[in-house]
Amino acid sequence: MSTIPALDPTGFPPSPLPADRVRGPAVFLDYDQAELDAVYDQNVYAPNRAQVLGRYATASEEVRRRIGEPQRLRYGPSAIEQLDWFASGAKNSPVLVFVHGGAWRSGTAAEYAFPAEFLVRSGVHCVVPDYTNVIEQQGNLMPMAQQVQAALAWVVKNASLHGGDAQRVYVCGHSSGAHLVAAVLASDWQASHGLPQTAIRGGLLISGMYDLRGPRLSARSQYVNFTDAIEDALSAQRHIDRLQVPLTLVYGSMETPEFQRQSWSFAQALQQAGKPVRLIRAEGYNHFEIAETLASPFAAAGRAALAMMGLGGE
Repeated sequence: MSTIPALDPTGFPPSPLPADRVRGPAVFLDYDQAELDAVYDQNVYAPNRAQVLGRYATASEEVRRRIGEPQRLRYGPSAIEQLDWFASGAKNSPVLVFVHGGAWRSGTAAEYAFPAEFLVRSGVHCVVPDYTNVIEQQGNLMPMAQQVQAALAWVVKNASLHGGDAQRVYVCGHSSGAHLVAAVLASDWQASHGLPQTAIRGGLLISGMYDLRGPRLSARSQYVNFTDAIEDALSAQRHIDRLQVPLTLVYGSMETPEFQRQSWSFAQALQQAGKPVRLIRAEGYNHFEIAETLASPFAAAGRAALAMMGLGGE
């Protein structure tokens, strides 16, 4: 287990807010309201957001053209509770479930198939679930977490039926998907699905949020109905005792300061608790670009995924 290096704020990208503006009172850490809203708004720090999201979609289309359409499988009762299963073609091979982001508001499995070709050609089943969004749930994050956990539990229980190894099911999440994955891994699996805390063998968390106090105080509260109970239950950093699987955290050097601090703070807390954790800072990537590295064995997230599954990497 590597030592978590100190967080260096001098490496943060510059604030996009006017340098001569009048700062208001601090509302979280040293941020005033405008600063806090900015560091939880990816559009402010990643002006190429639309371009990169477009690449996700076109790359996903190309992946389906090259390796074929996935099997569409149902993991729950509602219409949205389905997942795309890209089979590796090898029996008893590992499974990686990729939970997409989208600020809790958007995204579909079809738009996030871009890592599937790399994974399948590496001998790994790639599973991408669809799940509800916070707008459809009138601001409630809990149904999203429950569906993500249901999808993961379904994969564990049904992996062998589709050529996967139920003892080697891993999960990766990006952005709000990473937040949901961390929260789910830190929940009670026995009570929810009759599975042990180690049912998922490892987690790769890309640019997530692991304590919801900052997001709750930011402009995200305009569309998320944060409550004390939701904030606590879905803040994985507050439930580290329940985390029983190795975690790898990846973030880009061009992320907002808060998304960098969130990854660093969570990794540090895990390390202090004696939990197996790796922290990877990828130079030159913003919040959206870093997800694309999951599609390559030579880039940060792809290499980390292979290493997590014991298939090489670093």
